Amino acid sequence: MNILFSILLPTYKCQYLKECIDSILGQTYPNWELIIVNDASPEDIDSVVQSYADERIHYYKNAHNFGAVRLVEQWNHCLSLAQGEYVICMGDDDKLLPSCLATYATLISRYPDVEILHGQTDIIDENGQLIGHTVPRPEFESAMSLLYHRTKNQYNHQYIGDFCYKTEPLKARGGYYYLPLAWGSDDISAGVASIPHGIVHTQEVVFLYRQNRFTISNSKYTFSKIIAVCREAKWKRHFLQEPVTNKQDEIYRLQLKKELCSLTLKKWYNIIVKAFLRK
Repeated sequence: MNILFSILLPTYKCQYLKECIDSILGQTYPNWELIIVNDASPEDIDSVVQSYADERIHYYKNAHNFGAVRLVEQWNHCLSLAQGEYVICMGDDDKLLPSCLATYATLISRYPDVEILHGQTDIIDENGQLIGHTVPRPEFESAMSLLYHRTKNQYNHQYIGDFCYKTEPLKARGGYYYLPLAWGSDDISAGVASIPHGIVHTQEVVFLYRQNRFTISNSKYTFSKIIAVCREAKWKRHFLQEPVTNKQDEIYRLQLKKELCSLTLKKWYNIIVKAFLRK
């Protein structure tokens, strides 16, 4: 298979950008395009990008800044530029491990109908030191299973860069699911994409997510986060009304219907407590 992957890189910060780009250039799988979109940054993104001569790198500049609250709009703007059959959207401070695209390509050959793949992830700090990792997941699972384990926080971490989507279905749905600050957008986007044919997970680490003081999870915007949690819960309530045929999925569905309200209130509580402690 000679799949073309589009790697979307909405960019605002310079600090780790070279590391990020180098990780993409270091892929053992060569058939990719990198779409870098400068979100009207005051930093010298141009110099970093222009230091590369690889024709697979495409560079665009926004006339106006989308900002943190409208982050999903920036993701979808990047998506509109993608030509590949599969797409990954990642942060400008994150990294792909060398085998990432090759691992996805192998899984795609085994699960050609699946519209979404997920990569096991290590979490690094600002100095690149390992500080955590995502919980290993089964190679294949249903949308209901994914939603259950994420909502119950049994899958402890999840980020937009963990995912590889089939491009055309994602575009046909209008792109990544919009929530303010992209707070929960990765969860719902993944849930929607896994409804038709499930989701496939890598069994090895392929992605490095960098946790730092500038990430949205460490930001303010308390009211926007609460709005996002409400909208996420509304989508989940609607999803849980749909009947399922698999017995285990039905157990998951009934359990989530019973607990969704309390789990949502817990999310609100955590947001408010963090905001209070930040003062």
